[in-house]
Amino acid sequence: MPLAVFVAFESEKSAEKAAERIVRKRLAACASVLPKMKSAYIWKKKLCRATECLMIAKTTEKRYPALEREARRLHSYEVPEIIAIRIARGSRAYLAWLEASCSKNLKTSSRLKKQALFKGR
Repeated sequence: MPLAVFVAFESEKSAEKAAERIVRKRLAACASVLPKMKSAYIWKKKLCRATECLMIAKTTEKRYPALEREARRLHSYEVPEIIAIRIARGSRAYLAWLEASCSKNLKTSSRLKKQALFKGR
């Protein structure tokens, strides 16, 4: 079953770093970073507000545990937001590509290993 995984980060730079690492490790087929969302939440009994960035990673049930571990490892928050939602429907071709791209057996090209995925931003 394919998943969309939402992870909020404190900065665009940290979200992009996590997205690149997660995709390079084949923990997700694709990771998108949406900059500058405004969040309000209760933390330690206080109302907090923050500007955060949202990373949305598309992965599989099988790869999710490793993706969550990597997101936690890369995250600065004590309790990071990591939420997975099942993708109930989608383009057949896209979902097949997603599944194939998350395969551990697929080799990453040397060009992708060297290239910064978010270069030029």
